[in-house]
Amino acid sequence: MSMKKWAIAAALLCGSMTTSAQESAELFTIATLNVDGLPQKVLVVKLNPDGPGDAGTARIGKYLMQKDYDLVMMQEDFNYHDVLSVFLEDDYNFDEWSGTIGIEGHHIDFLHLQNHRFPCDGLMACWKKDLAVSPAGRTAWKQSFGKFSHANDDLITKGFRRYDVTLRNGTPLIVYNMHMDATLDEDEAEGLDAKDTEARQAQWLQLKDEVLEQLGTTPIIIVGDLNSFYTRDNIKQLFIDAINETGKGTAADVWVELVNNGVYPEYSETSDPTEILNIRKGESLDKVIYINPTNGHRIIPVAFNIDRDGYQHDGKALGDHYPAVATFRVDQADKVTGIDDVSRETMTNNHYYNLNGQRVSQPQGGIYIIDGKKKVIR
Repeated sequence: MSMKKWAIAAALLCGSMTTSAQESAELFTIATLNVDGLPQKVLVVKLNPDGPGDAGTARIGKYLMQKDYDLVMMQEDFNYHDVLSVFLEDDYNFDEWSGTIGIEGHHIDFLHLQNHRFPCDGLMACWKKDLAVSPAGRTAWKQSFGKFSHANDDLITKGFRRYDVTLRNGTPLIVYNMHMDATLDEDEAEGLDAKDTEARQAQWLQLKDEVLEQLGTTPIIIVGDLNSFYTRDNIKQLFIDAINETGKGTAADVWVELVNNGVYPEYSETSDPTEILNIRKGESLDKVIYINPTNGHRIIPVAFNIDRDGYQHDGKALGDHYPAVATFRVDQADKVTGIDDVSRETMTNNHYYNLNGQRVSQPQGGIYIIDGKKKVIR
């Protein structure tokens, strides 16, 4: 092969590698799953008699190692953390573990058990080592319900954790991982779940206030075991609509957008409590909600999956929830450096960008994208 042909081949190869690297940098995956790490019993309280234990948790660790997600947000990572993390420690960095549930290592006032609460939240995050992630704090819910009944939510310090992320291409991102109050199927079926619903409503409002405080120019992703169904919990009005109405950003549920044809299930005070591994009529308790600021960086969901098939052993689920997994890409408009670099042929709504390529709420001179066609206003 001549030197000229070698040069052409090398250029083509480098171009292909560059394109592949750019595509990789623009895509990222985030998974949320309840790893079901509660002990079978604490004191006289049966917490998780059918939990995965050591063997099942090891399978969950192997599952995550094989899936190779970029960001993994877990709930109920209590008593089997070491078994889980050993499979991931070569490729992932971890947040601080909050500890176990049990007698050992805890001071318990047995005369006043009604006042006891374990300080751990069970929340854990791990991320690929080539991502820059800074844990930015842990917040407890202001309102919760149920000590020795109603799913025992008050036995632990449930809440949310925040992470400041820098993606591979430099785009900033905020991620929240959380665990909300649960409702037992039998309580819901018998109409005894009012206090549970009230607690979750307060938690959605607390989360909304937190998000609006952080919402500036950085996209936000909210994941976790939210223990919420749109038919049972008024998520759309309390959270989705409330954020959208501020004008500071747009909030949407990835499952609704990509799987349910953009339609939010209708809220009703009565709903069918029948669930199969925490999935009701296609909707999971584990959700991925994203918020794009009105001005700033943007992310776009491109795939969503409840991994029913992959998360099984001998035909049974590894835990009591299936993982929810979303893939996002960074909005190309984030890379805009001038008015000639914008290409948004797929857009059907009206959008405005200034001469620096930043999205703005009103035309200021710059780029108009109207009905998918680019118009430049200088």
